[in-house]
Amino acid sequence: MPSPHLQYLKQCLSLAEKSPPRPTNFRVGAILLSRRDGDLHCEDDHVLSTGYTMELAGNTHAEQCCLANYAAAHGVADDRVAEVLPSEPGRKLVMYVTMEPCGKRLSGNAPCVQRLISTRAAGREGIQKVYFGVKEPGTFVGQSEGCQKLTAAGIEWRVVQGLERQILEVAVAGHENREEEVLSALSHIETNLEDISDEERQRQAQRSRNPKKRMMETV
Repeated sequence: MPSPHLQYLKQCLSLAEKSPPRPTNFRVGAILLSRRDGDLHCEDDHVLSTGYTMELAGNTHAEQCCLANYAAAHGVADDRVAEVLPSEPGRKLVMYVTMEPCGKRLSGNAPCVQRLISTRAAGREGIQKVYFGVKEPGTFVGQSEGCQKLTAAGIEWRVVQGLERQILEVAVAGHENREEEVLSALSHIETNLEDISDEERQRQAQRSRNPKKRMMETV
């Protein structure tokens, strides 16, 4: 059975391709959805919104547009999107994005990570997990900070492997040295990121602990 996570990333990649190529940003696509707890095959997902880089006016990022589109559909300003995001028992909000959400921006605009964290303000559940295909290259801001900030805020994240080259090629389509950027990013892909499936993670959590190990711990 094809990975539903990879399928969502492919949809995000199609969104990213709609973004105009520019030398000063990455073309990225994002999808926001609601998922039932324990739904390992993602069969009861509800897609809430989509977005891609520069879909909206200004130097807008994919996650920013995705949240802004949801806010607009519910008649509130962008900075009030947390107030209208669904919070349903037994379900959680998940975002898929082709590239790690940015942790800082040279433009002075709010980084995408901060926008995701803000959905959890005032005790709201907000966005609880982020799936992405590649880490943010250091082209514009150096070492990426997105994952560290997500973890610090209690938002889970996971790298979905399999589309790295395609994602990077689309992301840097407007850059002068795009092939060099792609090769550099591919050579620096981290291999120590946890990439086991959600299904395997749940199996490991449910598996009983080794009796011998448990005995040693009680000695």
